[in-house]
Amino acid sequence: MRGGGGGMMDDGGVEHAQIPNSFGHELRACLRCRLVKTYDQFRENGCENCPFLDMDKDRDNVVSCTTANFTGPVLPLSDFIAQILACRIISLMDPNRSWAARWLRIGRFIPGCYTLAVSEELPEEYQGMCQDNNVQYFPPKRP
Repeated sequence: MRGGGGGMMDDGGVEHAQIPNSFGHELRACLRCRLVKTYDQFRENGCENCPFLDMDKDRDNVVSCTTANFTGPVLPLSDFIAQILACRIISLMDPNRSWAARWLRIGRFIPGCYTLAVSEELPEEYQGMCQDNNVQYFPPKRP
C-alpha cells in the first residue's frame, strides 16, 4: 500500500479508506457518508463508501459531492463531549463496535476518517443516484 491508499481485502473489496495525506484547507468531506480525504484523493480514487458517485471518473462529481465546509456537532451536547468532538474529524478503526459510529450513523461504513457533520445537502441529481443504487442518504440536520 503506497501513498496512503485504501487497503484491499483478498476478495478485492476495500479494507479501509485512504487516510488524508494533508490536514489543511484541501480537506473535503463526502456529502453522503462524511468520509474525509483531500480533493486529490477523491479525484484519484473516489469515495470508498460511495463508488456509484463516480468521483474518480469525473472532477465535477468531486466538486458536487464533497464539501470543504464541515463542522462539529449541531446537536446540543454536554461541555465535556463538545470539547472531545471539537476537532471535527474522528478516525474509526472498527465502525461496527464504535458508539460514536452508531451515534453518527456511520457504523456500516469502512474504517477511515470522518467528519461529525456536513452543512450542505447532496445535490438532487446525486440523491437520485443513491436511490437508484438502493443506498440511503440522510440530509444534514438543521439546528
